[in-house]
Amino acid sequence: MSSDRATGHAMIDHLIVGCHDLDSGIAAIEASTGIRASLGGAHPGKGTRNAVLSLGAGQYLEIIAPDPAQSTLTWFTAIRGMREPQLIAWAAPALHIDAVAVGFRDARIPCTGPTRGSRARPDGTLLEWRTLVLDDDAGGLLPFFIEWSTDSVHPSVDAPAGCALSRFDAVSPDADQLTHRAHAVGVDLPIERADHPRLRASIAGPRGSITL
Repeated sequence: MSSDRATGHAMIDHLIVGCHDLDSGIAAIEASTGIRASLGGAHPGKGTRNAVLSLGAGQYLEIIAPDPAQSTLTWFTAIRGMREPQLIAWAAPALHIDAVAVGFRDARIPCTGPTRGSRARPDGTLLEWRTLVLDDDAGGLLPFFIEWSTDSVHPSVDAPAGCALSRFDAVSPDADQLTHRAHAVGVDLPIERADHPRLRASIAGPRGSITL
């Protein structure tokens, strides 16, 4: 499995930031970094829509919020109460997601997928991918895995550029156990001990930085 994925920051496909309102989330990140995320489209059936900005080659930031055009929110339901952008999840790249799934199941690591997903951008371009989700992702501290369709342009390529990820790690009351679980799924995630588990990221832009 490790041959399919890199370590450190290269391990990240994208970070997901939640907010109760997409315009507010976009504005908050623009105010700190100087880069305004572009609208990415809706997630049909999940009740969310997003905006994206590039973090450099192969990486991007996704801001998600409830979609007013959809009646039911089924994905990251806690975002309704997030008045400020909060880092809630992340995705790691999987070059051969079927092989990753087989490896997890051989190692008796419960997971769901690969599952197909897609969204249409405002310009009509269809993006497609497949995801593999750990049944227990430690409350979002561990990633889900994504393989992009070869016909899809990765969002980092043409999303607004100028930002870079300067820090990404996690904290947990049981850092040793989480580190062991991360290594078991091929993730090299820096983890420190703290009372309250959470992800942490710092994103630098031309105007300044934001810590999420």
